[in-house]
Amino acid sequence: MRKLTAPLAALVFLSTAFAASADTIVFRNANVVSMTSPKVAEKQSVVVRDGKIDAILAPGAAIPEGATEVDASGKYLMPGLADMHAHLPPPSSPQGLLDDVLYLHLANGVTTIRTMLGQNGHLKLREWQRNGDIVAPNLYVAGPPFNNTLKSVDAAVEQVKAQKKEGWDLLKVLSGLPRDQYDAMARTARAEGIRFGGHVPESVGLLHAIDMGQESFEHLDGFLEYLGDGKGKVDEKKLAALVKRAKAAGIWVVPTLNLWEIQNNAVPLETLRADPGLQYVPSRAAEMWSKMYTDRAESLTAEESKNVVNSRAHILAALYKGGVKILAGTDSPQQFDIPGFALHHELQSMKAAGMSTFDVLRSATVNAGEYFKSGEPFGTIEPGKRADLLLLSGNPLEDLANVDRIEGVMVRGRWYPRAAIDERLAKAAARYVPKPEP
Repeated sequence: MRKLTAPLAALVFLSTAFAASADTIVFRNANVVSMTSPKVAEKQSVVVRDGKIDAILAPGAAIPEGATEVDASGKYLMPGLADMHAHLPPPSSPQGLLDDVLYLHLANGVTTIRTMLGQNGHLKLREWQRNGDIVAPNLYVAGPPFNNTLKSVDAAVEQVKAQKKEGWDLLKVLSGLPRDQYDAMARTARAEGIRFGGHVPESVGLLHAIDMGQESFEHLDGFLEYLGDGKGKVDEKKLAALVKRAKAAGIWVVPTLNLWEIQNNAVPLETLRADPGLQYVPSRAAEMWSKMYTDRAESLTAEESKNVVNSRAHILAALYKGGVKILAGTDSPQQFDIPGFALHHELQSMKAAGMSTFDVLRSATVNAGEYFKSGEPFGTIEPGKRADLLLLSGNPLEDLANVDRIEGVMVRGRWYPRAAIDERLAKAAARYVPKPEP
């Protein structure tokens, strides 16, 4: 394996310690949830070769000679999940932090991350992941943000050109970007052939952002401001017109509903404190999050909380029913929003908002593949697609909770069985056990 220098070397694992990486791996006798339709193809054998799905064999077909076999009898094979709004610490973080964040995603079946705030080292990290030098989900990285730190229109233009040249996958917009700089960024991005997404600056507004070609809208940013009356009530006529406009423009929406539920105290604190993901979080962080929750409770009424959460769910339901394209994302890591675990909560929130189980799963598989369709194909189980797979002990189409019953994860053809995942998670948990006082 490539020799790396500190501090980045600290986040690299020897892949052979955690993954089978034979040239050909066969999932034998699997119930295949291909996500090309809401149906299960029973007792199929899925052949993976050189990191891609090579073939899907009918029952009784001969298995390629010399292949490594994974007995998938009675289990369900589906595409890996994508978290389309996540964040990664910089590679210069304290030893083990970035490593753990990446592995928490993978252990929870997240095989693709769109990280939305680029930092030094993230492009190199993406390269190492694609080369198989590190254990991590597939990475797509937004560049450093466009915000009010830019000094001029010319600076916005130059930053677009620089990020395109450096190889970032998209541009990230933050609140506070002045409208003239936003417009210059948008025009230059179109000319340079690089997409952009993120927040909607107040000076820009939702409709103008759509008209200027912003491709993805995070957290339903700008929607409540445009549709609401300031008290959580949505103007239904404006919403109906907006849905048509959004669909015609082909925008993508990343709602991050669960994040808003957490930040508006719509999830009981005892539920948040019982999240199994907390064992991979420093205890001081969990205590700080709990204090933030209780501090909010002093100023946030139950009615206010309900209005914010319900209005966002209502907007998402209208966008979904109107055919606007939805992507699953979490904005993790942050308060009680733990990498990997957070996506499972988000999928449940999207379903509670009115999306079908199949379409919730599409938002984290098929839709992510469509969003990145100009690159290598992924998001369904079909020959030629990237071999990002989850082996589950239950049918995810029958119960969304079955997506969390993970028997193993495959990323780019590398297979991580449950036992190896648990071994690695135990090491992560041990890192955060409070040390006794001297």
